[in-house]
Amino acid sequence: MNNTAALVSLATSVPPHQFHQKQILECARDLLADRYPQFDTLASLFANTGIRNRYGVKPIEWYLEQRGWPERTRAFLEGAEILFVDVVQQALARADLCADEIDTIVTVCSTGIATPTLEARVAGKLGFRADVSRVPVFGLGCAGGVSGLSIASRLAQARPGTNVLFVALELCTLAVRHDELTKANIVAASLFGDGAAAVVLRAGDGGATRIEASGEKLWPDTLDIMGWSVDPEGFGVVFQRTIPDFVTENMGPAVNEILARIQLEHDDIDRFICHPGGTKVILALERALSLGQGTLDHEREVIADYGNMSAPTVLFVLERALAQGLPSRSLLTALGPGFTASCVSLRHAA
Repeated sequence: MNNTAALVSLATSVPPHQFHQKQILECARDLLADRYPQFDTLASLFANTGIRNRYGVKPIEWYLEQRGWPERTRAFLEGAEILFVDVVQQALARADLCADEIDTIVTVCSTGIATPTLEARVAGKLGFRADVSRVPVFGLGCAGGVSGLSIASRLAQARPGTNVLFVALELCTLAVRHDELTKANIVAASLFGDGAAAVVLRAGDGGATRIEASGEKLWPDTLDIMGWSVDPEGFGVVFQRTIPDFVTENMGPAVNEILARIQLEHDDIDRFICHPGGTKVILALERALSLGQGTLDHEREVIADYGNMSAPTVLFVLERALAQGLPSRSLLTALGPGFTASCVSLRHAA
């Protein structure tokens, strides 16, 4: 019996409000151009992201008003609970399970504060057991889809036969800010969307796609690359360095280092499945991983259709790769605050 964790099901979901990139740019221009002289210089960011559409938990008009912590948190709790229930119900249906058959829930989210945590808030509505183990994880940011999957897989492997539910949910749009006019805030407004993904994992009783191994690398002295500042109005996005340049220089050696630790080599990987931070990051990943330009096709499609949803995004890419048919071995990769690279190796039996 193979006790590595298998992917039993995967589901994705987005909130109901769809925004076109041109629509967001016009709203940003109306709000910011008079107050921020460099706006026209930065407006090209909206076209260069490769994004067509994004989704948000509130209608676009909501984002045009000044919002503080209480309003943002109310919007987060309302929107996150609805999205959590929807994506979990889909994942459970695809796994042919009921909520009371879930033994452990790992919830990854870095875009809002909830105490009690999200899985506790929806437990009654979904029907989780009173003795379900809950593992909420905050602060992983864009790396959360891969790091969270790694955590959930180890919990499944530790108790073969139990069902582990992993949920990555981010409402990035709620951090949109126009009280502080910074390049980082305009980059965030051009890039981020809302979404969720849910995975059911089980070890010990089959499954075509298995979590083979995982690894991470935390670079020293890189705390300023990406993260949140906690401001009076809400979270403030931190982008202090050029992430594509960092990826080009550092991601290749980091992946090789992680692969060596799990006794694999670059040539053992049939497909890379990456968190697409944006078009420039995708190009940087292709260079860093010695892939031909255009190789990361699902990544480009997901960023075009949804924008960067932080942690769930790589699972949207995985969903498309699974639908097309995975090769024998894939490597999921994501980068996030820390600054951290996270990798998970998937072994697929056709």
